[in-house]
Amino acid sequence: MLQKNGLVASMSRKGHCYGNAPIESFRGSPKNERVHRQRFETRVQAKSAIREYIGIFYNRQRRHTRIGYLAPAMFAQSFTWVAS
Repeated sequence: MLQKNGLVASMSRKGHCYGNAPIESFRGSPKNERVHRQRFETRVQAKSAIREYIGIFYNRQRRHTRIGYLAPAMFAQSFTWVAS
């Protein structure tokens, strides 16, 4: 079914159990921190709340231990430079 719809089941090679760990961790964060704490009336409300969570809180405010307690946007900014 996945192949029929153009999807990939795993990004890692066979036998490499940690290949999906980063995305599984990412998917768990909104569920635990946002979705499971609120009841939504419609899918539109749920999608809006998740987009807001990821775009504003997760990427710009939430500190991540794996990147030195920085927000992802701040971490990415440290690699940005302007050519003169």
